[in-house]
Amino acid sequence: MASIFSRIVNGEIPCYKIAEDDRYFAFLDINPLAKGHTLVIPKKETDYIFELDDELLAGMMVFAKKVALAIEKTVPCKRIGIAVLGLEVPHAHIHLIPINSLGDINFSNPKLKFSSDEFSALAGEIVKNLDL
Repeated sequence: MASIFSRIVNGEIPCYKIAEDDRYFAFLDINPLAKGHTLVIPKKETDYIFELDDELLAGMMVFAKKVALAIEKTVPCKRIGIAVLGLEVPHAHIHLIPINSLGDINFSNPKLKFSSDEFSALAGEIVKNLDL
């Protein structure tokens, strides 16, 4: 059975897409720790990030860097934190999270709530700042 992320890539489940190419996909996390919290995934469904071949993993990091720089231009923050947990969804993914302190990347923190319009507007602003 396809993971929820594969279903998003295939257009079966809607998302707030930030970027896409032939191998990777980035979209806003709908349960964000911070405004701009984005997930980056390989389109190839692989459960564990370290099961990706070296070329796909390296390319994913380069893709994530471009997305992170666009988030940083959009959302005021000191840095874009990066986290790889790999337990929530059986599909390799990277969390890109705008942070101002170490505590901002604590996944036990309450998740933020945004309306569909707010998510759409934010995604649009990030996309405008994307330099793929």
